[in-house]
Amino acid sequence: MRRGDAFHLGLMLGALALAYALPFELLLLAYAVLGPAHYFTEISWLHDRKYFLPHRGFALPLIVVGGIAFYYADDYALGLVTWCLLLGAAILATAHTPRQALTASVVGVAVTLACVIAGLPFFAAGVLLPTFIHVCVFTLAFMSLGALRSGSRIQFALVGIYLASIALILIVPPTNHTVVPALARIGQTYFGGVAPALGTLFGIPDLSFGGRITGLLSFVYTYHYLNWFIKADVIRWTAVPRPRLIAVALLSAASTALYFYNYAIGIAVLLAVSFGHVLLEFPLNGLAFRDLGAALFGRSLRRSTA
Repeated sequence: MRRGDAFHLGLMLGALALAYALPFELLLLAYAVLGPAHYFTEISWLHDRKYFLPHRGFALPLIVVGGIAFYYADDYALGLVTWCLLLGAAILATAHTPRQALTASVVGVAVTLACVIAGLPFFAAGVLLPTFIHVCVFTLAFMSLGALRSGSRIQFALVGIYLASIALILIVPPTNHTVVPALARIGQTYFGGVAPALGTLFGIPDLSFGGRITGLLSFVYTYHYLNWFIKADVIRWTAVPRPRLIAVALLSAASTALYFYNYAIGIAVLLAVSFGHVLLEFPLNGLAFRDLGAALFGRSLRRSTA
């Protein structure tokens, strides 16, 4: 095992251990301490890569439309708009020709209309896309793609350990006990909607914000942030002009300080930044799933024709 892979494994297992020891506290602390640094560094990194769009300017309507929906739309409309933005961003990032973009758009509109007519719970998408899906499903996609590209057994093992950790939390959930009850109350206020949204998605009524869901969220959020930071040498998110790096560091520190001063104020100020970085990552998510599908189906096709 390479030193980097061992460090990667250690961070994953450390996040898992803390999710069991301090599920409620870890979620809130990771969100306040690691979250802001992640938002600002990733936005900076995406900006230098034109947000993986044909033109950097395409990111503006993504943010404007998403921001308007975030502040003014009801839960169902927000979910529908967020889904449409993900679909549109993925098409812009992956289509090579206008014909491909038109074809994908027609298919996307047809699928979305069919989902609306079928009465699918788009309100759950508004909750889960910026939270659980972003930090868990998209992270898993990037990990799997990296393992497939490298062919590394260690990276495949890390994917397996990540999935096993999630399964362990769901089967043997952490305790509902809290060391700092105030943090549990704050968590219920700002993350409580994730539990019923997951319950709706998986057909589990009355899913509550207890040790199981909190432990799951604390693990996937903490690992999502740590996974980003340890990839600095791989994706080079630190390779930016020094003044910008200093500005990012100062913004991150000030944001964390704001959380510790008053968590409610910190959430109010940083929630828009958090949602914005999720929107700006949508093109990259589309590329990742396209490449993941190509790697999986291409490998299956080669095996079937061998």
